[in-house]
Order: sequence, then structure tokens, then C-alpha cells
Amino acid sequence: MNRIEKSFISDVNQQYIADLQKDYDYLGEKLSRTGQDIETLTGAAQAFQIAVPSWGTGTGGTRFARFPGIGEPKNIFDKLEDCAAINDLSQSTNCVSPHFPWDKVDDFADLKQRSDALGLSWIAVNSNTFQDQVDQKHSYKYGSLSHTNADVRQQAIEHNLDVIKWGQALDAKSLTVWVGDGSNHPGQQHFQRSFERYLESMQTIYAQLPSDWEMHIEHKMFEPAFYSTVIQDWGSNILAAMELGPKCKSLVDLGHHAPNVNIEMIVSRLIQFKKLGGFHFNDSKYGDDDLDSGSLHPYQQFLIFNELVDAQARGQEGFAPAYMLDQSHNVTDPIESLINSAAEVQRSYIKALLIDRRALYAYQTANDAMMASSELKKAFNLDVSPILAMARYRDGGAIEPVTTYRQSGYRQQVAKLRPATTGNTSGIV
Repeated sequence: MNRIEKSFISDVNQQYIADLQKDYDYLGEKLSRTGQDIETLTGAAQAFQIAVPSWGTGTGGTRFARFPGIGEPKNIFDKLEDCAAINDLSQSTNCVSPHFPWDKVDDFADLKQRSDALGLSWIAVNSNTFQDQVDQKHSYKYGSLSHTNADVRQQAIEHNLDVIKWGQALDAKSLTVWVGDGSNHPGQQHFQRSFERYLESMQTIYAQLPSDWEMHIEHKMFEPAFYSTVIQDWGSNILAAMELGPKCKSLVDLGHHAPNVNIEMIVSRLIQFKKLGGFHFNDSKYGDDDLDSGSLHPYQQFLIFNELVDAQARGQEGFAPAYMLDQSHNVTDPIESLINSAAEVQRSYIKALLIDRRALYAYQTANDAMMASSELKKAFNLDVSPILAMARYRDGGAIEPVTTYRQSGYRQQVAKLRPATTGNTSGIV
């Protein structure tokens, strides 16, 4: 197995540890003036984990083209090695989320042994009924779980049940279902009947969900259906989740919302009604472009974590969301983007922990908009980089993870073992 040696990471860390300790001590003294304990925050950073999507380790693309890089993973075993490299450096990504049938193998016991050896576990398993596979009998061109043809729906149901079975072999505990079902022309689809067919199919899957599993429904405003989408927003999402039962919850992908939607308020509503299943973290400029997390809207991400930390502090019933990255890396090394993105999500979490909730609640009760907003900005504007770096260092990760990754030569090393993808291809990974 290809691995970045811990001794190499330790050697590189020696270049930075003295300066980090100075920055950490300075920040600790500054935080102590407001009653904050830097060691408690560092412990929280060490405990924070966000899953890496197996498909995110490959170069993404658009509907028009994909430009693969060197050393691209060719199968789930290669992807696991890349995920291990990310976690070895970041120490905050010890879970992998697979996508089937892309990641299907003949021997799941062998796959589980391989992930165990790399120190990785499995989280949500994802089904795929938005593409036709080589050996499938019926096409999903006009939908899957909501298709007008019962045979197509049954095929999609059986695939999801297979995904659950494969997930059990990996000790995963949740199924994420996203469908591309919808329409491209007015009148093409009966909105209510298509939703009824979707719910009927999902009820069949839900009924066979293991007792200790959850089902997470993912919505998407548009694409590949550009006129209407069966599960198009958080409204349809939560309605379906409430209809299916307590083990079904809504998943929030940050790129799947209409422009200017208040995502943090949606998160609050889902928490309130015990229907927040988890997140796919990314960033977006125009639509679902899956940019690196925190690259455009770090304050919005912080505001989302304000709601999450608030629920955590209040001990709200049923609150245990799963965190995962879901991005398309078109022009960067996917490993570098995933390392940076994990750190940015972790940063938002630590900053949200800095908020003086007692003061914030008092300002909210007094309708003091200026001071309430200032209380949030006070936490957001503080640079917590020394906390994140110290958390990585104490867990054996890299103080400067991207620099260390580049110095390791990992990408060049795996490129020698992984056949190059020739030419550019259309479509995303």
C-alpha cells in the first residue's frame, strides 16, 4: 500500500513547531481574557471528523469535458489509499463514503480489511440510479424511483437494497438516496403522481432498512432535469422524510439551493423537527458547481455551524448529523482540495464554539440586532489556525498539510503505479 510515512510527516513538522507553539501560546492567552480555554477548543478540533467521498479523490469535470491528472485512482482500493493520505495529513477525515456501483467489489470482506489496515471506517453509502450501467436491463432516461414503468422502479429499488447489503458488509450505518428524476418540458410529467411513485418506491426500501440504520434523502434544485425535479428542495425533502418515518432524514448539500436561500435557517428547521440527517459540504457561485468548501462563502458556513453548535449546546433530541465533503475538483489536485476543505469546515466549527451563547441569547431577547450580529462577527473574525494546526500535530498529522503533501511526492509516486487516463472525456466522475 502507498502511504505517506509518519516519520516523514514528523520530520517536516520540525520546521514549523517552534513558530506554531508561539502562535498557539499567544492565542491561548488572548482567549483566556474572555474565559475561553484553548485546550478545550483544541480537544474539540481533534474530535471533529468529516467524511471524504470516494468519488472526490478523482478529477471532476463538467457536462462538457474532464481533464484527468496524473496518478488518478482507478478503483476503490486506489481511492482508499488517497483517502488515507488525506487523513494521515489532516487527522480529521477518518471516514469514507462510497458510491455504488462505482465502488462495487467482488469481495467486501477484503475491502473492509483494506480500510481497517489504513485506519479508515465507512459512513453513508450512496446509491446510483441517475446513470445507466452497462449490464442493467432498464434505462433511467425518464427516471428511476418515480418512473412510470413499474419494472424500472423495481430495478431501482433492488439496487438500493443491494447498496444496503454492501454497506452492512462495511459496517456503514446509513443510506443516502439522490435521484435525478424530473422533467425537461412543461406537461411532460404529472407532478403529484411522480411524487407518489417516488414515495411508494422509497417506502419499499425504508421497510428493509436495518434497525440501526438511517436513510438520508438528498435534494437538488435542478440538473439533470431542468424544468422540474421530483425532490427539488428542502420542502419536498422533509415532506418525504416525514412520510417515510423516524429513520428517514434530510441531507443538506450546500450547493443544491436556489440563490439567496437562507440555508442556516433551513438547517435550524430540520434540527427542530429531528430531520437533519447530515451535510454535503461544498461551495457554490452560480449553481451546483461543487467548489471547495469555504472558498467563497466562509461566513455562511460559519452561520450554519452556529446553528449546529447551538443544537449541540442545548442537547437537542435526535441531533447527530453526519458531515461529509462533496466536491468536484476540476483544476486542482483532489487530495489538496479535500485537505483544505476539511480544514475549512473544521475551522467553522471551532469558530462557532467561540460564540458567547449567553450574551447572544440576551441580545436576541432584547431585539438588539447590532450587538447580536457583532457577537457572531467577534467569533468569526478570530483566526483559529493555531488551534487547527496544533490539533493535527498532536494527532500525528501535518502542521502544514498541503506543503507536506507536496514535499512527500505522493502524487508522483502513485502515478508510476496507476495507468494514465489518456485524453479528456466528457462528464463528471
